[in-house]
Amino acid sequence: MELTPIVAGNWKMHKTPKDGHSFVEKTTNLLLEINHVSVIFAPPFTGLFDIDVQPPFYLAAQNCHWEEQGAYTGEISVAMIRDCSAEYVILGHSERRHVFGETDNWINRKVIAVLAGGLKPILCIGETLDQREAGETDLVLKNQLEQGLAEVESLQNIVIAYEPVWAIGTGVTATINQVESAHESVRGILKEIFPDSNDIHVLYGGSVKPANAEELIQVPGVNGFLIGGASLDVESFTSITRTVETVQKRNL
Repeated sequence: MELTPIVAGNWKMHKTPKDGHSFVEKTTNLLLEINHVSVIFAPPFTGLFDIDVQPPFYLAAQNCHWEEQGAYTGEISVAMIRDCSAEYVILGHSERRHVFGETDNWINRKVIAVLAGGLKPILCIGETLDQREAGETDLVLKNQLEQGLAEVESLQNIVIAYEPVWAIGTGVTATINQVESAHESVRGILKEIFPDSNDIHVLYGGSVKPANAEELIQVPGVNGFLIGGASLDVESFTSITRTVETVQKRNL
């Protein structure tokens, strides 16, 4: 079965609730013709509450805590996210791993909590430049997937986002061969862990722009994008989404 591509925009720590509401309204109005792509907006927690979208548009949180409630100052639970009508949660982003020190064990607990709460995790994985240059890319991806998905019984409702850390926000994009090789590796690892699972969305994230979107979306194994910087601009984000829609319609 052909998977519907996903174009997800991770706003990170950008846009006030008012800015985000305006951005989503403008973007959805410009993409009224979209029906072959799922579009996900991931605003900061403060922006989730006042945004109302309908398929093919969805909301995602950028993180969560694994506990249902408790004395965790500054944290947000899955139930809180669900009550804001979000359907996805981004987990394990490289900034959470490398800036905030999140471990694979923490990320795994979050994945399990998100699934138990009826939402869909977007699990981010990827290697640093040092790891790639040391020839450790496959090993890093294998460890992150095995540990991040520990005790998970099925890939159903899970999205994987491959983001080479060295290509996030740097302006450097992995070559087509590098992207294809990494996605092939990810799928091979997932098949080892979940031999009976059906196909799964594996997104690419790493300096995706309107100029390279068409080439990247046609890479075998790439089912869409997790976009950072280009998701903050209406023109850039809508351009990328239209490109994915055009390629998908051409392939049907």
